Amino acid sequence: MIEAAYIHIPFCEHICHYCDFNKVFLKGQPVDEYLDALALEMELTLQEAPTNTLKTIFIGGGTPTALTEQQLEKLCLMIKKNLPYTKNTEFTFEANPGDLSEKKLQILFEAGVNRISFGVQTFNEELLKKIGRVHRAKDVFESVEAAKKNGFKNISIDLIYSLPGQTVADFKETLHTSFSLNIQHYSGYSLIIEPKTVFYNLMNKGKLPLPGEDVEAEMYEILMEEMDLHGFKQYEISNFSKPGFESKHNLTYWNNEWYYGFGAGAHSYINGARISNHGPLKKYMETVHSKELPIIHKHIVSRTEKIEEEMFLGLRKTAGISIQKFIEKFEESPLDIFKNELNALEERNLIQLTQDEIRLTKKGRLLGNEVFQAFLK
Repeated sequence: MIEAAYIHIPFCEHICHYCDFNKVFLKGQPVDEYLDALALEMELTLQEAPTNTLKTIFIGGGTPTALTEQQLEKLCLMIKKNLPYTKNTEFTFEANPGDLSEKKLQILFEAGVNRISFGVQTFNEELLKKIGRVHRAKDVFESVEAAKKNGFKNISIDLIYSLPGQTVADFKETLHTSFSLNIQHYSGYSLIIEPKTVFYNLMNKGKLPLPGEDVEAEMYEILMEEMDLHGFKQYEISNFSKPGFESKHNLTYWNNEWYYGFGAGAHSYINGARISNHGPLKKYMETVHSKELPIIHKHIVSRTEKIEEEMFLGLRKTAGISIQKFIEKFEESPLDIFKNELNALEERNLIQLTQDEIRLTKKGRLLGNEVFQAFLK
């Protein structure tokens, strides 16, 4: 059964220098036509692959909160019409600090949105400019306070470390500032330079002064230590929460479960198939308006691939992989399938084997990609 849905809003008022998500400048875009196509895609998809009740809905982008109040209301109404959810569904909206007016917050809250994730990245004003963010530190405090005032009790922020010119002291300062927000969840990611971004072009010209791998590892260790000291449990490589505030939506991905993906460039995992949508808005909208699903690629996941994905996705979680659940799913033990790989990783102190779990050690979290690579045949 499919119990999670991701909805992609590809519009941004500004493009950040590190972002490679499917997005376009908001100005002059056919936003309302895109929302109509989204509604139709939801309708067509649920006819083919119905569900009872969604446990999670996640609206990402782009910048979903860049929509006008009227467009935001339209989006919420069409989600309510097309997707089955209850007040217990974890319903998340991504937002830029400074984007959410009082009215927008009321629209979201009344629609059943109960979790907001702010893209903060850093509290260092110079670094914010350097990475192409337009908000400032004060916008974060104002937005978080406004969200709380309007009834939101589950607030998350994203932070990025290993930014160009960022020092360990800068990162510590950002962490200490962020803890004063009194929120429930943090995501902390190291900067990844992706092709077709401003940073990629600068790096190729030798104009991107990155801190380097050693400093990046030090920042990650500081992130883990500080989160622990402040009562935030690390439940996944990059995610930390107060007890009970783990992102149920992201756990869908790491538990290797099925999910809908609606919108231009969105990805789905439905009935054993991984599906990609057309990215360009025009192609996406034309396809949907002709009553066809906007699929550009569909891959039926083989048993071998499912087993590999189960390992490298599951190991991202601090809880790791349950051997018993793995056996129930695949009628074979991972201890047999990956005997040599697991022994080699255990010898290097990258994983820990308990009676029912395979999980990363602290060293394994620092070298996660090496561990995941071991399970790809």
